[in-house]
Amino acid sequence: MHVGVCTVYLSIPASQSLKDKRQVVKSLIDRVKSRFNVAVAEVDALDAHQRSVIGLVSISNSPQHLNQMLSRTIEFIENMHLAILLDYEMDLSY
Repeated sequence: MHVGVCTVYLSIPASQSLKDKRQVVKSLIDRVKSRFNVAVAEVDALDAHQRSVIGLVSISNSPQHLNQMLSRTIEFIENMHLAILLDYEMDLSY
């Protein structure tokens, strides 16, 4: 069993309040959940209205499949243009 954890750092410059941020983050999380077989949640920067940290987790029997799936998820988040992808960290445990 292989576990992949990815931490995604986002900037939401158009957000002027926590309500604006929640709307963007909820939309992003819902789209990722519906498209990919990953668990996803906001994990840090909960009180910052212009940035967010999203955690993604997936399990697979193949490390190549896991890496590919998380990479496609990152690419999907970046191409949604709801927020600016600042950075991400991927950790694959074997």
